[in-house]
Amino acid sequence: MKKSLLLVALMAAAALTACGKKDEPPAVVAPAPVVVTPPAAPAAAPAPAPDAQSALDAANAATEAAKKNAETPPAKP
Repeated sequence: MKKSLLLVALMAAAALTACGKKDEPPAVVAPAPVVVTPPAAPAAAPAPAPDAQSALDAANAATEAAKKNAETPPAKP
């Protein structure tokens, strides 16, 4: 009985080992060649729109007014 149990265990171990995946080292892939292109000439910065400053001033004024209204407690009726 013990011999047959040992034989079954050895056969199971051999079967599991035979079904295992082979360990192969991963294939080495050569890196792609690097292509270097010269940088393009810098583009001229676009001129700001003439009303951009006035729009910025209006936005800042609105922000300040909103902050002031938020800090002021509401008037009692």
